[in-house]
Amino acid sequence: MQKKALSLLLFFSAVFSLASAQPLTDKTALEKERQELQKELREMQQAYDKVKGQTRQNLGQITLLNRKISLQEQYINNINKEVKLIDDDIYLSNLEIYRLQKQLDTLKDQYSRSVVYAYKNRASYNYLNFIFSSTSFNDALRRISYLKAYRAYQQKQVKIILEHTDLIARRQEQQKGRKQQKQTVLVTQTSERNVLADQRKEKDAVIAKLRTQEKDLKQQIATKQKRDRELRNAVAAIVKREIEAARLKAERDAKARAAAEKAEADRAAAARRNAEASNPTTKPANPIASNTPVRTTPAPATPAPAAPKSYLDLNASDVKLNSSFVANKGQLPWPVDNGVVTIGYGPYKIEGIGPDVRGENPGVTMATPVGSAVKAIFEGEVVGVFTVDDKANITIRHGKYFTTYCNLSGATVSKGSQVSRGQVIGRAAADEETGDGKIDFILMIENKTVDPRGWLRR
Repeated sequence: MQKKALSLLLFFSAVFSLASAQPLTDKTALEKERQELQKELREMQQAYDKVKGQTRQNLGQITLLNRKISLQEQYINNINKEVKLIDDDIYLSNLEIYRLQKQLDTLKDQYSRSVVYAYKNRASYNYLNFIFSSTSFNDALRRISYLKAYRAYQQKQVKIILEHTDLIARRQEQQKGRKQQKQTVLVTQTSERNVLADQRKEKDAVIAKLRTQEKDLKQQIATKQKRDRELRNAVAAIVKREIEAARLKAERDAKARAAAEKAEADRAAAARRNAEASNPTTKPANPIASNTPVRTTPAPATPAPAAPKSYLDLNASDVKLNSSFVANKGQLPWPVDNGVVTIGYGPYKIEGIGPDVRGENPGVTMATPVGSAVKAIFEGEVVGVFTVDDKANITIRHGKYFTTYCNLSGATVSKGSQVSRGQVIGRAAADEETGDGKIDFILMIENKTVDPRGWLRR
């Protein structure tokens, strides 16, 4: 029975030790995420309030509502994670209290046994008799040392018992605090779920109004899809042109190097022939066949070098720029100082208004005040300035990385310009549907689009 209890105690001790070794980074990360979500929710609500009272319903309202609902769901999920962490903490604290209580019981039992034993043998084994019954002086010293050690052991046991009692009391007090914290978080969770339910009702109301404007809605959808197609095609053409230009340059450089190497080889061969002609005493290596033409075996053809993985990662300046761009991943600034993402990267769907509105966003769409400064997120070269629906769009090359800034009222840079990080390149124009400002931001690695949010500073 004692072995079983001891095994159980060791198991709980191991479990708690592993859990205690886990850093508190989970709680810190959750708190940081919650603060970011709260900030984005406030900004999203401000952006939505601007279009909420408009008499003309539009897709912009739905996209803002969808984004707000998505953020609210993330916020609730964050709260759920916190509840789980608190539950885990309470469970592990219970294990620790159980472990400490078992250790305390063991210590008390051992201490009581020693006290009882000393009491029962106080007559025949008192300190003086124990010492004076020694057979030698050295034996007496050893017995005195033993008595001191025994007393120190008892005092240490008392100290450990008091420490365990105090630690258990503190852990129990912490348990009360964690349980109260859990109740507070659960109240917040319920409140935020009610907010989410209200947001979904509001979305249903907006969708109901949109259904009465089917003709206008279809026109909005067609315009948006057309603009997205034109934007994707224009950016893809610019990137393709840059890759082709880099390929042609790489081929020209390779031919120039080959020609230089051949010229150097020809100069070396001519120098050898001149040296032989200027020294007539030199005998041919094979006199018998000196007047006979020598047949030479042609050298095997050098295989053509394999095509590089990227023509935009060959010259020194591009290699340096690419490395620097990657090193800043997650720390790049946003293209606008005051903006919120209304449509994320990739496929999106707006449900409930007749046929679902589907699209593929090549970047992220951000709501921002009209006239807001749009800035380059990194140094590079402007390789494209083009218009779509009378709005300016700018593409900048950063080695093999391309950023495109769309829906600008105008461009303050021109093709071929070198720009620095944070340089203003244009101003945000109004959204045709809502009248409020917005920009589209696209990030590409060569001809492949990627989600820019993983590269921008949070």
